[in-house]
Amino acid sequence: MIERAAPHLLHLHGVGNTTAAQLLITAGGNPDRLRSEASFAALCGTAPVPASSGKTTRHRLSRGGDRRANNALHTIAMARLRNHPPTKAFVQRQRDRGRSTPEILRLLKRAIAREMFKQLTRPHEDLGVHDLRPTRQAKNITLAAAAHALGLATITISRTERGLHITPEVVNRYREWLNTA
Repeated sequence: MIERAAPHLLHLHGVGNTTAAQLLITAGGNPDRLRSEASFAALCGTAPVPASSGKTTRHRLSRGGDRRANNALHTIAMARLRNHPPTKAFVQRQRDRGRSTPEILRLLKRAIAREMFKQLTRPHEDLGVHDLRPTRQAKNITLAAAAHALGLATITISRTERGLHITPEVVNRYREWLNTA
């Protein structure tokens, strides 16, 4: 099911079948309803919560949100901490700034939530949507004509071309139709 819904998630470092499935479940059947990466982070329980007192300014992880999604992000973070050079460099920069391990983990999970939000709401390069609009325009086909031929809403075709609609079936069907049109 992951291969049909979001095969690009499995190509990301540290993301396996279980974590990808959990993130897809958390995002729901309509990831477009997530308005921002901050809303996704809050949904996953990785939004920062102020925990300051006196002159000390700090944040902690939210106790709310989907705990299973938070666990999936934690699993990805642990995998990246072990063998992902950019993550290791990030952790070293944070240690140099004097941050504690829990603070670094909170920052890392928030960064991963930001990345996952982008991957869940926009197609990955593997889907190759960058060529759809130029192909349609080269063949002098309007958005309305393409939408009518595929039985979809015009906005769906437009969002697919711009990389905002993540449905591999629509992308593949649209590409096949453009090749035969």
